[in-house]
Amino acid sequence: MSGENRLAVLASGGTGGHIFPARALAEALAARGVKVVLVTDSRGQGFGDALPNVETLRVTAGSPIGNPLQRIAGFARLARGYFEARRILKRLRPDAVVGFGGYPAAPTMMAAVRLRLPTLIHEQNAVLGRVNRMLAPRVDRIATAHEVVAGIAERDRRKIVRTGNPVRAAVVRLRDTPFPAPEPEGELRVLVLGGSQGARILSDVVPEAIARLPEDRRTRIRVTQQCRPEDIARVRDTYAAYRVANELAVFFDDLPERLGACQLLIARAGASTVAELSVAGRPAILVPYAAATDDHQAANARAVAAIGGAWMMREDVFRPEALAARLEFYLRQPSILCRAAIRARECGMPDAAERLADLTLALMEGGANGGGRGKDANGRTDAAREKAA
Repeated sequence: MSGENRLAVLASGGTGGHIFPARALAEALAARGVKVVLVTDSRGQGFGDALPNVETLRVTAGSPIGNPLQRIAGFARLARGYFEARRILKRLRPDAVVGFGGYPAAPTMMAAVRLRLPTLIHEQNAVLGRVNRMLAPRVDRIATAHEVVAGIAERDRRKIVRTGNPVRAAVVRLRDTPFPAPEPEGELRVLVLGGSQGARILSDVVPEAIARLPEDRRTRIRVTQQCRPEDIARVRDTYAAYRVANELAVFFDDLPERLGACQLLIARAGASTVAELSVAGRPAILVPYAAATDDHQAANARAVAAIGGAWMMREDVFRPEALAARLEFYLRQPSILCRAAIRARECGMPDAAERLADLTLALMEGGANGGGRGKDANGRTDAAREKAA
């Protein structure tokens, strides 16, 4: 499906969970000849050097959460952003507008709806986010990462198309890399990730759990772990005291390669993490962030745990003694990890970016009412629609 002379506007929050799938779609659309413009707020970093030809425009946005004054201020910023986004969209006249969630995406998506442009939202999690929940009744299509997504009203389910959650090309390439099955009595390579800011609970629990193992077990474990800067010294000291091979860093530039080499992942259950472990086919212990909005990380973890590709440990049970018992079990029965790797891979969708691009182009062809730049189903031109809106 060709996208020549087409324009797509992508509206996204600035966090990695929103911006990564937006960037993947931008790359897929650009490869098909579609021009892409990103709209975010002042905090959004855009796509940077990865896609230098994608223009980034800014609108005002805020979160209407907090005390009464904070809520009023947040709504005021969203209202201002709506009018800014409306001016941008009337000038650009895009063929489709795609939202990836987060409050910075709300003004642009609401303006697109009011201008009757073809609209699509993408939900990365197994629970519909607050902004996408508001938009779901108003947009034309809802793309989902998971088979089952909570929070979508029955009347809107006809709009759902499961595309998966796009991941980095380097992770897609891991699809062809066989799982490095651990050998009986051999080493176990463990990768510990805590999201972009690290996770204190992982630095607290994982070293202490490994320290509880018998010496002949813990010396077989090799740990690669992401830590907050303030945690690295104490984590390293614990591993050194118990003769556990380790490599620690605040950030790993070569994370896809490390994911490919690991035999067990211990991580939070953010949307990008779950998508990447599924595409790569790597078994995981997932520890959902307890304070996540609508407990969406637990829903993400359950989705892959339900098919046997991971194990979920909530924060209240993620304790050194419990994790130590699991690690000892995996060391004694490494075939369990091999089976989980197969199951995780089965739910991976490596072509998610292409599926999302297909859906976007189909929306452009059909339009919300005949397309963003032509006439709608009632024969009205762009100018007429804009005046009516």
